[in-house]
Formats: sequence, C-alpha cells, structure tokens
Amino acid sequence: MSFWRTRQGAGIALIVLAALSFTALDTVTKHGATLAPVLMLLWFRYAFQAVVTFALRFPVQRRALLNTPNPRFQTLRGVLLLVTSACSFFGLQYMPVGEFTSIVMLSPLASTALAAWLLKDPVPKRRWLLLAGGLAGVLLIVRPGGQVFGWALLFPVLLVTTYASFQVLTSRLSGEENPYTTHFYTGLVGTLVMSPIVVFSWDTAALLAHWPWFVLVGFFGTFGHLMLIWAFNRASAPVLMPYLYTQLAFATCAGWLFFRHVPDALAWLGIAVIAASGIGNAVLSAHEHARRQH
Repeated sequence: MSFWRTRQGAGIALIVLAALSFTALDTVTKHGATLAPVLMLLWFRYAFQAVVTFALRFPVQRRALLNTPNPRFQTLRGVLLLVTSACSFFGLQYMPVGEFTSIVMLSPLASTALAAWLLKDPVPKRRWLLLAGGLAGVLLIVRPGGQVFGWALLFPVLLVTTYASFQVLTSRLSGEENPYTTHFYTGLVGTLVMSPIVVFSWDTAALLAHWPWFVLVGFFGTFGHLMLIWAFNRASAPVLMPYLYTQLAFATCAGWLFFRHVPDALAWLGIAVIAASGIGNAVLSAHEHARRQH
C-alpha cells in the first residue's frame, strides 16, 4: 500500500493542503481589502463557514450538530478566532504575506509557554530554548530599519497571543466536542459578533462588483479549517505539526508571485530561524509522544 493511502500519509497531505489554503486566504484577503471594506470580508468569512457547515453536516448529524456540552467554551473559542482573523485581515494590509506568516508561526511555541503558565504544564528547558530561538527570528524580521518595522507589528503580536490562547483552549477541551459542531459554532459566533459591527461599513456596491473575492475568502477560510479537522482525525498532532510550517514557504512564494515582495537577507534568516524553532518544537513533541506510547 502506498504511504499516501495510509491514515498517517493522508493526514500529512491534508495538513499541507490546509497550509496552502491558509496562504491562499491571506493572499486573497490582502488583495480583497483593496476592493471592499475589511469588516465586510471578515463578516463574510464567518457567515460562509456557518452556512456551508450547517448545509453539509445537518443532514448527517441532525440536532447533534447543535449539541454542545460547553457553550461557554464554544463562545470564547469563536471570539478568540475572530480576533485572530481580524488581526490577520487588518495586518495584511500593511505587511508582506511572508513576513506576517512567519511571525504568526510563533503561535505553537507561544501556546506552549501559555500552557505552562495557565495549565501548569511542565515545559522542558529545550522548549524554552526553542521559544527563545523563535523570538530571535522575529527580531531579525522586525528590527528597526527593516522592511516591516512599524506600528502595524501590533497586529501579528496580538494575533500570536489570541491564537495561542485559542490553541490552548481547543487542546484542553477538544475531546469533549464533536469537531464539526465546533466548526459550525466558530462560524456562527463570528457571524453574530460581526453582524452589528459590519453595518457601519456595509457597501452593497462593493459586494456586487467584487463578490468572487468575498466567496474566495469564505471558501479558503472554511476549507482550510476543514482540512485541519480531517488531518487531525487521521494522524496525531506530533506527526502533523512539522508539515504545517510549509505555510511559510507558500506564503513567501505568494508574496513574490502576487505582490512582487522579496524579504531582505536578515528577514530570510529570521524566517529560517522561526521555521527551525517551530519544527524543532514539533519534533520534540513527537519524541515525547512516542515515549508515552511505550
């Protein structure tokens, strides 16, 4: 049997597809923000996910799709991901896709530190060294005088914080929730929170003129997270996480192909350091998981 037909191989292929989808989402969002209000794009991204997930899963799960033992968890998780998306949608207007993505890739390392603080999980010294390495990589990218130094750095910094919190919360309670139910409520919470806000920047003319970009934003956001769900249903996180860093390569290529942006030498070094730290963290998790299995 071919490796890619095994559950582990399928999981790896799916998570690489998710990384490609998230890069496409960032690229489409960066261009779409020049055509339509960002708040409308953000609202549509979550409305699309809620409607499509309900349409695909309700015929299969019926009322079970709506049943959740942790409604507060679903609400908080949805709000955290919405804030994460808002930081991404606004931040991409001011920063290149590659450098923005590389900073965001600190999130798994940051979630480790957050888990140590909030959940009192023991963290080996090697993980703290990897986190320090990742931070050093960020400093190479955002150094004073660099291509991306400026106030807009607040967006990826806040994003890393909210997304790390989102990951810790999801990891803590994931075994208690159906993944499709969580996927649906993520879209629903985002839609409900954004609906009264988007009214103030609604532009029907922009929606009618540029509706394909709205559909692409909704599709890539929904599709990417579905690929994550399917990937983690087929393989464990320690196996999959190193492959999520393919998003760095995809994002850097997208920045060059669509926006003609090439990172400078120190930014390239920073991206490489962040990737190495993140992959090292994932490999360490894989070794720890293997030891627990024996």
